[in-house]
Amino acid sequence: MSNKVAIIASNGGLFDAYKVFNIATAAAATEKEVQIFFTFEGLNLIHKQAMHVLKMPAGKEHFAQGFADANVPSISQLVEMAQQLGVKFIACQMTMDVMGLTKTDFVEDIEVGGAVTFLEFAKDAAPALTF
Repeated sequence: MSNKVAIIASNGGLFDAYKVFNIATAAAATEKEVQIFFTFEGLNLIHKQAMHVLKMPAGKEHFAQGFADANVPSISQLVEMAQQLGVKFIACQMTMDVMGLTKTDFVEDIEVGGAVTFLEFAKDAAPALTF
């Protein structure tokens, strides 16, 4: 069994962020090596400004109170937790180029790379997940 968990974050909503960071932090806390490849809208999850205004899915606004009542950490807190646990973040260079973004638009300590960078890690990861 692999000790690696590979996650592709290609969607940029609030629920997507919670899925990505919940799995990543849980895996890292159990001593798995975790990498997340952020591409297209998934870059919002680590974008310095966008991560604070991620959209709740339409019709699911009632969950906002549930998150508050359950003391669920904010996305920025989950990003910080993931990084403290050693989760590696890779921002997709191609997507950044298309969107006119630079490394300074994102949280600290990310790597910028292409799909090949991530695939080298993911080739023997289990599980490999996409959100």
